[in-house]
Amino acid sequence: MNTTVSTATILMHCRDQRGIVAKVTEFIQNNHGNILQLDQHVDHEDGQFFMRIQWDLSEFIIPKNKIQDYFQTLIASSYDMEFKIYLSEDKPRMALFVSKMDHCLFDILARYQSKEWEVEIPLVISNHEDMRKVVEQFGIPYYCFPITKENKAEQEAKELKLLEDNDISFVVLARYMQVVSEDFINHYPNKIINIHHSFLPAFTGAKPYHAAFKRGVKIIGATSHYVTTDLDEGPIIEQDVTRITHRDTIDSLVLKGRDLEKIVLSRAIRYHIQRRILVYNNKTIVFG
Repeated sequence: MNTTVSTATILMHCRDQRGIVAKVTEFIQNNHGNILQLDQHVDHEDGQFFMRIQWDLSEFIIPKNKIQDYFQTLIASSYDMEFKIYLSEDKPRMALFVSKMDHCLFDILARYQSKEWEVEIPLVISNHEDMRKVVEQFGIPYYCFPITKENKAEQEAKELKLLEDNDISFVVLARYMQVVSEDFINHYPNKIINIHHSFLPAFTGAKPYHAAFKRGVKIIGATSHYVTTDLDEGPIIEQDVTRITHRDTIDSLVLKGRDLEKIVLSRAIRYHIQRRILVYNNKTIVFG
């Protein structure tokens, strides 16, 4: 799709009922919109209907700042629908949080520099100084907030103020080795994306790849999810796995794991930027 085309995207869900697709598409067609993408899903167990629809606004007769009100009055209220409208010119603003590991950070910055994503990165925040030179090479401001048990609340308050001042849309924890507080999470519900390894079986601790190597695992994986107050139990956005054999060393296992983490995190970020994710009951519907 031509990214210069002005578009609107609606993510919606409600109780499954007859005629929803027809009503929504009729609303767009009657107001001279051209539908570019439409995807839907029905959860038969919960009786819920989910849809993502994107259309060209070039000839759309409803003013952009009135689409939300019109849709609420003409469609959403009739179906008791929850929905969100996104305009293509409202480019998301992403804040990166990092610590000392650089593989996810480098991958994200490279994709950003190559304009692979329609996103802005106004700042990077860390609890260490290690990545400052890397980030500043990309012309992005870098802020360091060392975290201890004693100053965690104070430092997070400063970080939240910085995010607010920079109109941040969502946060990516690019191997940020700190657990963010409940208060921090509540400021960005379903807007904080995390990445971590996911072994079969699971290994915890400071050196999970070493533990997995000793166990002789045949599969390793990575999981990206939204952060909730339940540690590492938020709605999963993306996962993937890669094979391990007896020929792998600890070093090659770590390299495979890091490559997987980069790919899985980048996919999750892309889905979020493109407004393809609906969260419902701690699960995600990710539209293709």
